[in-house]
Amino acid sequence: MSRRDDISGAKALNGYRSSKANNKTKRLFHLNLQKRRFYIPEEDRWVTLKVNAKTLRTINKNGISAVLKKARKNGTLNI
Repeated sequence: MSRRDDISGAKALNGYRSSKANNKTKRLFHLNLQKRRFYIPEEDRWVTLKVNAKTLRTINKNGISAVLKKARKNGTLNI
């Protein structure tokens, strides 16, 4: 299973780890993924989603229904 946000589709970024001697080695910046259950009142069901902490803040602000509607419109919903 990939480390992707189910709603936004965000994935890990790559970059470099830098030592004291300024040697560079490749590394990944993984997302802060959380597995959460959300209740969708319009569909009267619970949904389990892997969401990024940033997406979780957006859900708390706008509501799960609005976020899912926007994700479906943009075509980024991965469930």
